[in-house]
Amino acid sequence: MFIADSLGLDFINSIATPVDTPVDWIADGDGLVRWLAQANLVPSDVLDELKARAAPGEFDSVAGQARDLREWFRGFVRKHMGRSLTPRALKELEPLNRLLESDQAFSRIVAHRHDDHDGFALERTRRWRSAETLLLPIGEAMAKVVCEESFSDIKACEGPACTLMFADHTRARARRWCSMAVCGNRAKQAAHRSRIKDREA
Repeated sequence: MFIADSLGLDFINSIATPVDTPVDWIADGDGLVRWLAQANLVPSDVLDELKARAAPGEFDSVAGQARDLREWFRGFVRKHMGRSLTPRALKELEPLNRLLESDQAFSRIVAHRHDDHDGFALERTRRWRSAETLLLPIGEAMAKVVCEESFSDIKACEGPACTLMFADHTRARARRWCSMAVCGNRAKQAAHRSRIKDREA
């Protein structure tokens, strides 16, 4: 369910009710690994290496931390969406800053081929010391929502049972649905049925 036009909001949407029944894509450690791979937040070789050396239950425990982080961030976004963030919100972001401060990221020079020429590039990476470091790219995605998105443009889908959120990047800021194929279609069908009922009355 990558429909939000923002990975940090897609993380919030990793639990959703797309068709009547709630689905949690990070209900366990395997789900977290699949979500991170689909989001392209962690290289697949890093995921394989961490899984190979993880203690039993370690990934499930990190998935639990990810779910707690998700629910905290959902509360923050819901509280502030629809209007611009003010500097007063900084204090509320302390849990996210604590996570980001634990990072061991660094830059290094790597060989790089560009336009058929060999050269070098500066690559940003991190030390993936434990399964818990998988929370760091999630934290960065959430921080990008805070720093790069206008909270005035963050919306919740208008579908009656839908729980998905998105950043409205349309020109007129008129997006109403998580997806026209799902909730938009349902709304059209409901409006059509209502018009028929009104004509028959």
